[in-house]
Amino acid sequence: MMKEWAICAMDSPERDGWMRLKLPEGTFKAYLFDCDGTIADSMPVHYVAWKTALGEWGCEFPEETFYAWGGVSVAEIIGRLNKMQRLQMPVEEVAHRKEQYFYDRLQDVKAVPEVLEHIEAQYGKIPLAVVSGSKRDSVTASLNALKLLDRFATLVCAGDYTKSKPDPEPFLLAAARLKVAPEDCLVFEDAELGIQAATAAGMASVLVAPPWERSLAGRE
Repeated sequence: MMKEWAICAMDSPERDGWMRLKLPEGTFKAYLFDCDGTIADSMPVHYVAWKTALGEWGCEFPEETFYAWGGVSVAEIIGRLNKMQRLQMPVEEVAHRKEQYFYDRLQDVKAVPEVLEHIEAQYGKIPLAVVSGSKRDSVTASLNALKLLDRFATLVCAGDYTKSKPDPEPFLLAAARLKVAPEDCLVFEDAELGIQAATAAGMASVLVAPPWERSLAGRE
């Protein structure tokens, strides 16, 4: 029977101002992590980069839309915005500009402590992978800045797969690379599209709360 979990975010006890993640029951042979907003508390930095790059083309990108599209590839986001706003932004150029603005502020990116705890606890015990909608250069830059790149056996990034989240292909590719059955994988995700992709892949999942909810939980 396929496992289907979307387990929310926080559980006691509180530790250093943050609350531990509650994991689904079971024994898992691999952990698969989204990067932005899951491992790296980078979404606010990415949003500033998006606003700056898109603003050069007169393109609007409301913050609620940005978060709702979590897990969607950079190229697809630009394509959607072009269609919605009847623009003709060059995808590669805008993507490059956006990534450059992000790299300029890498020093502002921190690890999500609730997730970092599980990376450090399982490193060397079971294989770990990153499954992201971002380009490999962006993912590598974030993980290098956090000194976490060596923790992961493989990175599955935009360009490695044909169909992005919520399609299960990215997670299934990661499981295949790790030589672990999908039902033995646990996915950590901050976006609903990622949770949908994990469920479609037959994987259990943990929903990581957004930054504002984590900060509220830490103050309770």
